[in-house]
Amino acid sequence: MVTPFDDPAWASLTGPHAHFAERSGQVLRYQVDVAPFIALPPEPDDGVWADVAALAGPGQTVIVHNALPVPSDWEVLGRIAGVRLVDVALEAAEDPEAVLLGPDDVPEMLDLVERTKPGPFRKRTIELGTYLGIRRDGELIAMAGERMHPPGWTEISAVCTDPAYRGQGLATRLIRAVAAGIRARGERPMMHAAAANTSAIRLYRSIGFEVIPRPDFVSVRVPGSL
Repeated sequence: MVTPFDDPAWASLTGPHAHFAERSGQVLRYQVDVAPFIALPPEPDDGVWADVAALAGPGQTVIVHNALPVPSDWEVLGRIAGVRLVDVALEAAEDPEAVLLGPDDVPEMLDLVERTKPGPFRKRTIELGTYLGIRRDGELIAMAGERMHPPGWTEISAVCTDPAYRGQGLATRLIRAVAAGIRARGERPMMHAAAANTSAIRLYRSIGFEVIPRPDFVSVRVPGSL
């Protein structure tokens, strides 16, 4: 049985996010304007990388979550060591300043992501769940929302704050507010972070998340030309 800790992308795409899934053989991925993640099955056969190539196309870059050996003729662009964090004592709470973000807010959200680099966020990522933001003088200065959705769990993602407004606790407030919605559905919050982002991990642990092991994210390029 696949748990969210084995591969949350696979658990999401075969569960609550199945309507976002595209398939080739044994491999699944999110629609490309939603999220960049490809999910390999728990027990793949020897044809799994051929299925990845068929789904992604020649020359394309894909991100996978697990530790399968990459074929020698595939270019590994990078490995991102990370941690997975699960809610063990988070104090979830709605925030009076947080506003619900919608499709009309996507250009501002993409701009904030570009300036703060919280991780992958695409034009339709907002469709994966609830996104909340904080505005000052009409400008979106901080946000957080929901991404992968393994059964019983929801990942809090895209946590970012404009550099000019950091140090005010906005990220913590938004994490608590997003978590309140997750808890209201009877689910449990989880998060991911790059292992090198020690300040973020320290914050998440301080507000009630526990770190557990997880495989690296691996970025690879499919052989061939675009």
